[in-house]
Parts: sequence; structure tokens; C-alpha cells
Amino acid sequence: MIKVGDQLPKATFTVMTADGPKPKTTDDIFAGKKVVLFAVPGAFTPTCDRNHLPSFRDKAAEIKAKGVDTIACTATNDAFVMGAWQKASNAGDIEFLADGSGNFAKAVGLSLDLTERGMGVRSKRYSMLVDNGVVKSLNIEENPGIELSGADNILKQI
Repeated sequence: MIKVGDQLPKATFTVMTADGPKPKTTDDIFAGKKVVLFAVPGAFTPTCDRNHLPSFRDKAAEIKAKGVDTIACTATNDAFVMGAWQKASNAGDIEFLADGSGNFAKAVGLSLDLTERGMGVRSKRYSMLVDNGVVKSLNIEENPGIELSGADNILKQI
């Protein structure tokens, strides 16, 4: 599992653009930038949609005022779902990174097997502060909710 001080592994996400889905690599997102990345088990799912995403959407200006270049959300959903979620949640200040096959979640050791619940392999809920590709803080939720991985906690770590 990834830990503070580690370099993020090379991976490719998919982002929704006006021209349709396009690839975006970890280098594109993190190289030379300070990024807050948060991960959710699934777009439009209750805790993710009602609590986790809104915590970052509502604090985006405050987070960026502390020198963060990008706030990004990743989930093991496809780019079409992530694009729809971004629009539905009015979260234009957040970059939505589709990890449809869970390759990034697996590469960082934060995948979550919810097959028994009919949801397949997902990502654990977490947030991290990444500076030029290096993890500076990591907050993994072991229990339901967003106590560790929400925007309020990451704000204290920037």
C-alpha cells in the first residue's frame, strides 16, 4: 500500500471532455503541481454524493487559496458516469478522474472488493495531498463516513 513519502505509480485515468473521453496520465495531473486527490467507492452513491464530494466542492476556494493547483476526485466508474456526476454536482472546480477498471486503485494498494455486495472491485475512500507526484499526507477511511478523508481534515494538512 502506498504511504507518505512514496512517489505515485504511473497510471492513466480517463477524463470526460467536450470531445468525449480522453486519457490523462499521472504525469499530466501531478508533475510539478500540488494536488489534493480524493477517492470514493462510487459516483452517485450516498456517502460519496451527499458528503464526500460536497465537502471538497464547498471548500475548493479555501483549498486552492493554500497553494493547491488541482483538486481531483477518482472513482472506479467510467468517464461517462464521472462526467455526469461532475455536472450533476456542480463541481466544476474539481477534476474528475475515471479509474474504470480500478488500475490506479490497485496500483496504490487501495482497492476494495465489494463483489459480495454486487459492486465489484472499487476504491477505498481516502484523500491525499500530493506534491510533484510524492504523497505528503494520506487519509484512509477504515469506517463509514468522511472523518479522515474529508476536506476539513486535508485543509489542516496543507
